[in-house]
Amino acid sequence: MLVRVVRGTAIVVTGLMAGAFCYGAINLAPTFWEVPLQMRLTFHAELMKMNSPVMQTAMLLSAVSSLALAFLSRGRRRLLAACAGALAVATFLITRFGNVPINGRIKEWAVTSPPADVVDQLQRWDFFNRMRTTTAVVALVLLVITALMASREGDDPAEGSGAAADGEREESAVR
Repeated sequence: MLVRVVRGTAIVVTGLMAGAFCYGAINLAPTFWEVPLQMRLTFHAELMKMNSPVMQTAMLLSAVSSLALAFLSRGRRRLLAACAGALAVATFLITRFGNVPINGRIKEWAVTSPPADVVDQLQRWDFFNRMRTTTAVVALVLLVITALMASREGDDPAEGSGAAADGEREESAVR
């Protein structure tokens, strides 16, 4: 039961993280390039006020739950869950050291004026955004594969194997 709860949690939080990043990469990022620069900077700065704590929490929960799943799993499922956890950590690191410093500059530019190389810096932000979106989506795919493997092979040995284990528990309870 514990493995199923942890796996479900990992899939849900990683799915929310990947979904939010996909929405941003597919809808927001291209739209940013179509509006006047000052509007983009102001909107981006305001968006980060709420986005930062929400996405940091999602990245943390994704990493912790994926790594917990790796700890509780065996064989290939352990490897896949560990890779998903590592990708969630990579997503956080890309965000923290790639996007966040640029977000800080964008916040300043929204109330002052952007530098001459603003387009280059915004393109760099887009690059980091695509990288973290990719790592988040791949982490989700790996977790879904672990779930498909578990449903095909039965849950991890520590948990028993589904209906057969339930039947054995019922049988031993009757004795």
